[in-house]
Amino acid sequence: MATEKLSARGGQAWFCTTGLPSDVVIEVDEMSFHLHKFPLMSKSKKLHLLITQREQKQENRGEENEEEIREEELHRITLPHFPGGAETFEVAAKFCYGVKVELNAWTAAPLRCAAEYLEMTEEMMEENLISRTERYLTQSVLRNIKESIRALKSCEDLMPLAEDLGIPQRCVDAIAARACSSDPTSLFGWPISNGSDPKDPENATVLWNGIDTGARRKISSRSAAAAAADSWFEDLTVLSLPIYKRVIAAMKSRDPNPSAIEGSLISYAKSSIPGLSRSSRKPSSAPLTSETEQRELLETVITNLPLEKGSGSGRVTPRFLFGLLRTVNILRASDASRSTIEMMIGSQLEKATLDDLLIPSYSYLVDTLYDVECVERIVRHFVERHVERSTVEDDRAGIESPAGNDTAVMTVGRLVDGYLAEIASDANLKVEKFCDLALVLPDNARVYDDGLYRAVDLYLKAHPMLTEAEREKVCVVLDYHKLTLEACTHAAQNERLPLRAVVQVLFFEQLQLRRAVAGTVLASDPITLRTPERAGASSSVQPDESAAAREGGVPWRETVRENQVLKLDMDSMRARVRELERECARMKSALERMGRGARMRGLGLITKRFGCRIGAQVCDSRDLTVVASERKPETPRTP
Repeated sequence: MATEKLSARGGQAWFCTTGLPSDVVIEVDEMSFHLHKFPLMSKSKKLHLLITQREQKQENRGEENEEEIREEELHRITLPHFPGGAETFEVAAKFCYGVKVELNAWTAAPLRCAAEYLEMTEEMMEENLISRTERYLTQSVLRNIKESIRALKSCEDLMPLAEDLGIPQRCVDAIAARACSSDPTSLFGWPISNGSDPKDPENATVLWNGIDTGARRKISSRSAAAAAADSWFEDLTVLSLPIYKRVIAAMKSRDPNPSAIEGSLISYAKSSIPGLSRSSRKPSSAPLTSETEQRELLETVITNLPLEKGSGSGRVTPRFLFGLLRTVNILRASDASRSTIEMMIGSQLEKATLDDLLIPSYSYLVDTLYDVECVERIVRHFVERHVERSTVEDDRAGIESPAGNDTAVMTVGRLVDGYLAEIASDANLKVEKFCDLALVLPDNARVYDDGLYRAVDLYLKAHPMLTEAEREKVCVVLDYHKLTLEACTHAAQNERLPLRAVVQVLFFEQLQLRRAVAGTVLASDPITLRTPERAGASSSVQPDESAAAREGGVPWRETVRENQVLKLDMDSMRARVRELERECARMKSALERMGRGARMRGLGLITKRFGCRIGAQVCDSRDLTVVASERKPETPRTP
């Protein structure tokens, strides 16, 4: 049956070209449908009742003017708030005229609601529109997760009639049941592998233009399930936020495993919140327009994400969590949401990068470039979780915390040192904030303090106006025992460090050199490193031992040269310490020439500045045996 759309004044008109004049006009929205009474009355109980009432009203009026009778012969019926609008009514009208209607996931729910609105029941005729759409929904749509999502999306414009019929809830239950299913082939109602046995998805048939080539392609069942899950994750992003929250609630009530919920939340958040991922240049497919909706979505995502590391599928990466944290700061979400996100980040901080930690300050109350306080809270959460895990492991095994936790702490230590070096150049960064962040980690977080020393040096360089007391406070974060020899050498010549710190660095540098010399001496051949006291006792050495000592002469000469280099370094450091002592003596004599009161104040200032008195004996770090061997050379042995 041919049909056509024509334009008319005041809107649009739809005519059914059957060769007979129309005797009823149905108005839906701005569309006027010129139809015939009999096809409509035979299928729709509602239209049958409306048209019958109009005819009875004409009969009760009696005789009237011919023009009025002609106007009344053409019945005009308005259907307000018709579900699905004029497009859905057009399909229902075609069904009344016997036109074959093709159903799909997008049209099944609107036609089911339209059939309910028009009361197209089995009382009017068998296989009416209600029964057909209901059967299609049950047998086709609700058995497939993608089809269920499309049908659920189509229900958003059909409220509240669709809700009264239970269509959205049935779609939500079907999505939750399929999503939480352990069998990946049940997601869509058919096997994932093409042309292969559903029981053996790992051996998939390779097809060329639909022809079996005989080859087999190895497909992991896990990768197939992951690909299937990712596809319906993206399909859920078309849902509105209220409907999506119902789906998440249904999934949580069915499956305690949060992997599916986790992946769905991440996909929905990335597609709905613009700028969530800094590395992604792809614009959001369906961004939420208002900040209120974005804030509500953030709270939904944060509330349903797993708090514990490793409780999900691993999709919640630190980069995604830091993106959520930035969005929370921009949208000024609740403090509870911000605290929850910070705890999540703290649980896996060892996987973060320096770029993740560089969170800009979005508040006008903070004068620093980056949000240092937020990073400090995150690191504190990490330390608390680390202490809890170590305590649990100690209680279980009765030993110290496992090496994996120590590795994580040291990784975070390097990360924090890099972050301190990055923010050290900020002129508005206070000394207190810098020190608090540097001292928040435990002692075992740093094997060496070279990275922390670099951050301190950069901070002192960027803040040249600090007082002596403030510079000493910054240097308190350093543990000079953990500085390597290279770092000690650099610190001893660093003019930005306070004098007290330089003296301590020199002291520990000498200790390191002394240990290095002692270790070299102990590792050497005991035959060639005899002292004069042991020379007489070695007269009974066998000839073969003496020959072995002569053969090893080349390694011994190299060891001697290394010892000489170390001694030269120690002499240079001893000279620097003596120079500092002479400078202190000159300052003391200058103060003595001043008045007695000024002298007393000057001595107090020096005592406060240097803290302790350095004796010359500290510089004498030569080993006794080496000194003795230098003063009294070893007597040659006779073979």
